[in-house]
Amino acid sequence: MASEKIRLGGMALQNGVLVHGPTAWAAAVRTASGELKVAAAKKRVLASRLDRPLLRGPARLVEAIAILPDVRRRLPEARLPFERPAVLAAMALSAVAVRIVRGSPLGPAASELASGLLSFAPAALALRGSDLAAYHGAEHVSIGSYEHGEARAKEHERCGSHLLGPFVATSAIGGVLASHAPRSVRGPARAAASLGALAAATELFAWTIRNPDRRLAKALARPGHELQHRLATADPSPAQLEVAEAALQACLALEG
Repeated sequence: MASEKIRLGGMALQNGVLVHGPTAWAAAVRTASGELKVAAAKKRVLASRLDRPLLRGPARLVEAIAILPDVRRRLPEARLPFERPAVLAAMALSAVAVRIVRGSPLGPAASELASGLLSFAPAALALRGSDLAAYHGAEHVSIGSYEHGEARAKEHERCGSHLLGPFVATSAIGGVLASHAPRSVRGPARAAASLGALAAATELFAWTIRNPDRRLAKALARPGHELQHRLATADPSPAQLEVAEAALQACLALEG
Protein backbone atom coordinates (compact mmCIF):
# COMPACT_ATOMS: atom_id res chain seq x y z
CA MET A 1 0.00 0.00 0.00
CA ALA A 2 1.44 3.41 -0.98
CA SER A 3 2.33 5.72 1.89
CA GLU A 4 0.27 8.89 2.32
CA LYS A 5 1.83 12.01 0.83
CA ILE A 6 2.89 14.74 3.23
CA ARG A 7 1.35 18.16 2.59
CA LEU A 8 4.19 20.50 1.67
CA GLY A 9 4.65 24.20 1.07
CA GLY A 10 7.58 26.16 -0.19
CA MET A 11 9.26 29.43 -1.03
CA ALA A 12 11.67 30.33 -3.80
CA LEU A 13 14.91 31.98 -2.74
CA GLN A 14 17.13 34.11 -4.95
CA ASN A 15 19.63 31.25 -5.06
CA GLY A 16 17.63 28.21 -3.99
CA VAL A 17 14.45 26.72 -2.58
CA LEU A 18 12.84 26.44 0.87
CA VAL A 19 10.45 23.52 1.45
CA HIS A 20 8.40 23.09 4.62
CA GLY A 21 6.08 20.40 5.89
CA PRO A 22 3.82 20.06 8.93
CA THR A 23 6.70 19.99 11.45
CA ALA A 24 9.97 20.60 9.60
CA TRP A 25 11.67 22.75 6.97
CA ALA A 26 14.65 22.37 4.66
CA ALA A 27 16.44 24.82 2.39
CA ALA A 28 18.96 24.21 -0.37
CA VAL A 29 20.99 26.84 -2.23
CA ARG A 30 23.55 27.02 -4.99
CA THR A 31 26.48 29.18 -3.87
CA ALA A 32 28.36 31.56 -6.14
CA SER A 33 31.05 28.90 -6.54
CA GLY A 34 28.45 26.34 -7.70
CA GLU A 35 28.38 24.32 -4.46
CA LEU A 36 25.06 22.84 -3.32
CA LYS A 37 24.40 23.49 0.38
CA VAL A 38 21.46 22.16 2.42
CA ALA A 39 20.14 22.91 5.91
CA ALA A 40 17.09 21.48 7.69
CA ALA A 41 15.47 21.65 11.12
CA LYS A 42 12.24 21.17 13.01
CA LYS A 43 9.87 24.14 13.16
CA ARG A 44 9.73 26.30 16.27
CA VAL A 45 6.16 27.51 15.57
CA LEU A 46 3.39 25.11 14.48
CA ALA A 47 0.25 26.64 12.99
CA SER A 48 -1.48 23.25 12.91
CA ARG A 49 -2.22 23.67 16.62
CA LEU A 50 -4.69 26.42 15.67
CA ASP A 51 -7.38 25.25 13.26
CA ARG A 52 -10.18 27.76 13.76
CA PRO A 53 -11.59 29.47 10.67
CA LEU A 54 -10.27 33.02 10.08
CA LEU A 55 -7.40 32.36 12.51
CA ARG A 56 -5.62 29.46 10.83
CA GLY A 57 -4.66 31.48 7.74
CA PRO A 58 -2.77 34.24 9.61
CA ALA A 59 -1.31 31.52 11.88
CA ARG A 60 0.18 29.74 8.87
CA LEU A 61 1.65 33.04 7.69
CA VAL A 62 3.27 33.55 11.11
CA GLU A 63 4.61 29.99 10.96
CA ALA A 64 6.18 30.61 7.54
CA ILE A 65 7.76 33.90 8.65
CA ALA A 66 9.10 32.31 11.85
CA ILE A 67 11.16 29.89 9.74
CA LEU A 68 13.18 32.62 8.01
CA PRO A 69 15.52 33.65 10.87
CA ASP A 70 16.35 29.97 11.40
CA VAL A 71 17.09 29.59 7.69
CA ARG A 72 19.49 32.53 7.74
CA ARG A 73 21.24 31.24 10.86
CA ARG A 74 21.71 27.67 9.61
CA LEU A 75 22.31 28.57 5.96
CA PRO A 76 23.96 32.03 5.76
CA GLU A 77 24.39 31.69 2.00
CA ALA A 78 20.60 31.78 1.47
CA ARG A 79 19.31 34.95 -0.19
CA LEU A 80 15.69 35.74 0.63
CA PRO A 81 13.36 37.04 -2.10
CA PHE A 82 13.03 40.61 -0.82
CA GLU A 83 16.65 41.31 0.12
CA ARG A 84 17.48 43.14 -3.13
CA PRO A 85 17.78 46.95 -2.64
CA ALA A 86 15.52 47.58 -5.65
CA VAL A 87 12.76 45.49 -4.07
CA LEU A 88 13.07 47.28 -0.72
CA ALA A 89 12.81 50.61 -2.57
CA ALA A 90 9.74 49.33 -4.42
CA MET A 91 8.12 48.38 -1.10
CA ALA A 92 8.65 51.94 0.18
CA LEU A 93 7.30 53.47 -3.05
CA SER A 94 4.33 51.12 -2.99
CA ALA A 95 3.43 52.25 0.54
CA VAL A 96 3.61 55.89 -0.58
CA ALA A 97 1.51 55.16 -3.67
CA VAL A 98 -1.16 53.47 -1.56
CA ARG A 99 -1.40 56.54 0.68
CA ILE A 100 -1.75 58.80 -2.39
CA VAL A 101 -4.45 56.62 -3.91
CA ARG A 102 -6.42 56.52 -0.68
CA GLY A 103 -6.30 60.31 -0.50
CA SER A 104 -7.37 60.76 -4.13
CA PRO A 105 -10.89 61.58 -5.40
CA LEU A 106 -11.43 57.94 -6.34
CA GLY A 107 -14.43 56.29 -4.73
CA PRO A 108 -13.82 53.97 -1.75
CA ALA A 109 -14.22 50.75 -3.75
CA ALA A 110 -11.94 51.86 -6.61
CA SER A 111 -9.41 53.28 -4.16
CA GLU A 112 -9.16 50.08 -2.16
CA LEU A 113 -9.02 47.93 -5.29
CA ALA A 114 -6.12 49.99 -6.66
CA SER A 115 -4.37 49.87 -3.27
CA GLY A 116 -4.64 46.09 -3.18
CA LEU A 117 -3.08 45.77 -6.62
CA LEU A 118 -0.29 48.25 -5.76
CA SER A 119 0.65 46.20 -2.71
CA PHE A 120 1.70 43.36 -5.03
CA ALA A 121 4.11 45.54 -7.06
CA PRO A 122 7.21 44.72 -4.92
CA ALA A 123 6.58 40.99 -5.36
CA ALA A 124 6.36 41.46 -9.14
CA LEU A 125 9.63 43.42 -9.14
CA ALA A 126 11.36 40.76 -7.08
CA LEU A 127 10.75 38.26 -9.87
CA ARG A 128 12.36 40.37 -12.58
CA GLY A 129 16.05 40.24 -13.43
CA SER A 130 16.95 37.36 -11.12
CA ASP A 131 16.85 33.57 -10.82
CA LEU A 132 13.92 33.81 -8.40
CA ALA A 133 11.24 32.97 -11.00
CA ALA A 134 13.18 29.89 -12.15
CA TYR A 135 13.68 28.68 -8.59
CA HIS A 136 9.95 29.29 -8.03
CA GLY A 137 9.29 27.02 -11.00
CA ALA A 138 11.73 24.44 -9.63
CA GLU A 139 9.92 24.52 -6.27
CA HIS A 140 6.59 23.81 -7.99
CA VAL A 141 7.98 21.07 -10.22
CA SER A 142 9.63 19.28 -7.30
CA ILE A 143 6.72 19.51 -4.83
CA GLY A 144 4.06 18.90 -7.49
CA SER A 145 5.85 15.84 -8.88
CA TYR A 146 6.18 14.40 -5.37
CA GLU A 147 2.51 15.03 -4.54
CA HIS A 148 1.07 13.71 -7.81
CA GLY A 149 3.57 10.91 -8.42
CA GLU A 150 4.36 12.15 -11.93
CA ALA A 151 6.29 14.94 -13.62
CA ARG A 152 4.49 18.25 -13.19
CA ALA A 153 4.69 21.71 -14.77
CA LYS A 154 6.03 24.91 -13.22
CA GLU A 155 2.56 26.01 -12.02
CA HIS A 156 1.06 24.67 -8.79
CA GLU A 157 -2.55 24.77 -7.63
CA ARG A 158 -1.62 25.76 -4.03
CA CYS A 159 0.84 28.52 -4.89
CA GLY A 160 0.43 31.64 -2.78
CA SER A 161 -0.12 33.62 -5.98
CA HIS A 162 -3.66 32.23 -5.96
CA LEU A 163 -4.29 34.50 -2.97
CA LEU A 164 -4.15 37.47 -5.34
CA GLY A 165 -7.79 37.31 -6.46
CA PRO A 166 -9.33 36.58 -3.04
CA PHE A 167 -7.10 39.11 -1.25
CA VAL A 168 -7.78 41.97 -3.65
CA ALA A 169 -11.52 41.28 -3.37
CA THR A 170 -11.60 40.98 0.43
CA SER A 171 -9.25 43.93 0.99
CA ALA A 172 -11.42 46.13 -1.22
CA ILE A 173 -14.50 45.19 0.81
CA GLY A 174 -12.65 45.67 4.11
CA GLY A 175 -11.23 49.00 2.98
CA VAL A 176 -14.64 50.32 2.00
CA LEU A 177 -16.04 49.38 5.41
CA ALA A 178 -13.03 50.97 7.18
CA SER A 179 -13.45 54.20 5.16
CA HIS A 180 -16.81 54.74 6.88
CA ALA A 181 -15.25 54.62 10.35
CA PRO A 182 -14.84 57.93 12.24
CA ARG A 183 -11.67 59.74 11.13
CA SER A 184 -10.15 59.43 14.62
CA VAL A 185 -10.11 55.63 14.44
CA ARG A 186 -9.76 55.17 10.68
CA GLY A 187 -6.11 54.08 10.93
CA PRO A 188 -6.79 51.20 13.37
CA ALA A 189 -9.93 50.36 11.37
CA ARG A 190 -7.85 49.98 8.18
CA ALA A 191 -5.33 47.79 10.03
CA ALA A 192 -8.12 45.59 11.36
CA ALA A 193 -9.67 45.46 7.89
CA SER A 194 -6.35 44.36 6.35
CA LEU A 195 -5.98 41.57 8.90
CA GLY A 196 -9.58 40.50 8.35
CA ALA A 197 -9.06 40.59 4.57
CA LEU A 198 -6.05 38.29 4.87
CA ALA A 199 -7.99 35.89 7.09
CA ALA A 200 -10.98 35.85 4.73
CA ALA A 201 -8.72 35.50 1.67
CA THR A 202 -7.00 32.42 3.06
CA GLU A 203 -10.38 30.82 3.76
CA LEU A 204 -11.51 31.62 0.21
CA PHE A 205 -8.23 30.24 -1.10
CA ALA A 206 -8.77 26.99 0.80
CA TRP A 207 -12.33 26.82 -0.55
CA THR A 208 -11.12 27.19 -4.15
CA ILE A 209 -8.70 24.29 -3.63
CA ARG A 210 -11.51 22.08 -2.29
CA ASN A 211 -13.90 23.11 -5.09
CA PRO A 212 -11.75 23.55 -8.21
CA ASP A 213 -14.65 22.93 -10.62
CA ARG A 214 -16.94 25.65 -9.23
CA ARG A 215 -17.33 28.71 -11.46
CA LEU A 216 -16.56 31.11 -8.60
CA ALA A 217 -13.49 29.10 -7.61
CA LYS A 218 -12.18 29.28 -11.18
CA ALA A 219 -12.76 33.04 -11.29
CA LEU A 220 -10.94 33.61 -8.00
CA ALA A 221 -8.03 31.37 -9.02
CA ARG A 222 -7.61 32.87 -12.49
CA PRO A 223 -5.55 35.97 -11.55
CA GLY A 224 -3.13 33.84 -9.54
CA HIS A 225 -2.79 31.29 -12.33
CA GLU A 226 -2.03 34.02 -14.87
CA LEU A 227 0.49 35.58 -12.48
CA GLN A 228 2.24 32.23 -12.11
CA HIS A 229 2.19 31.41 -15.80
CA ARG A 230 3.28 34.80 -17.16
CA LEU A 231 5.50 36.29 -14.46
CA ALA A 232 6.00 34.43 -11.18
CA THR A 233 7.57 31.25 -12.55
CA ALA A 234 10.05 30.29 -15.26
CA ASP A 235 11.21 26.94 -16.58
CA PRO A 236 14.05 25.82 -14.28
CA SER A 237 17.38 24.41 -15.39
CA PRO A 238 18.49 20.89 -14.37
CA ALA A 239 20.85 22.48 -11.83
CA GLN A 240 17.99 24.44 -10.27
CA LEU A 241 15.80 21.34 -10.16
CA GLU A 242 18.64 19.55 -8.36
CA VAL A 243 18.58 22.27 -5.69
CA ALA A 244 14.80 22.01 -5.26
CA GLU A 245 14.96 18.22 -5.05
CA ALA A 246 17.69 18.42 -2.38
CA ALA A 247 15.46 20.67 -0.24
CA LEU A 248 12.46 18.39 -0.77
CA GLN A 249 14.30 15.22 0.24
CA ALA A 250 15.87 16.85 3.30
CA CYS A 251 12.43 18.05 4.48
CA LEU A 252 10.85 14.61 3.91
CA ALA A 253 13.69 12.98 5.83
CA LEU A 254 12.92 15.10 8.91
CA GLU A 255 9.17 14.57 8.53
CA GLY A 256 9.82 10.82 8.64
